[in-house]
Amino acid sequence: QMRLVESGGGLVQAGGSLRLSCAASGRTFSMYTMAWFRQAPGKEREFVTRISGSGGVAYVADSVKGRFTISRDNAKNTVYLQMNSLKPEDTAVYYCAADPVGKFSQNEYSYWGQGTQVTVSS
Repeated sequence: QMRLVESGGGLVQAGGSLRLSCAASGRTFSMYTMAWFRQAPGKEREFVTRISGSGGVAYVADSVKGRFTISRDNAKNTVYLQMNSLKPEDTAVYYCAADPVGKFSQNEYSYWGQGTQVTVSS
């Protein structure tokens, strides 16, 4: 089992920044692709970004490209999501997820955190 614990969510004004963290335990962290998903009220959970185990390859959804950056520190078993230029439409619960071969679908990820709320006010 892998345990994932997100932190760093909160309330921020439009144009502001937040950094989310996801601490992992229980498995060899560097062997797992890590991803962030989000779910807004009344909407499906959607892919935001992902990063390979080595940290060398990253994909970002078009909706956040140029504003959000994923990174990881394998020595700390932690993945980060730096969110800049936040918009009200970024308001959602943000989840980190892990899988050895996960790609873009939530169905491809085996382990999930509990989520952290991000609210962007206009």
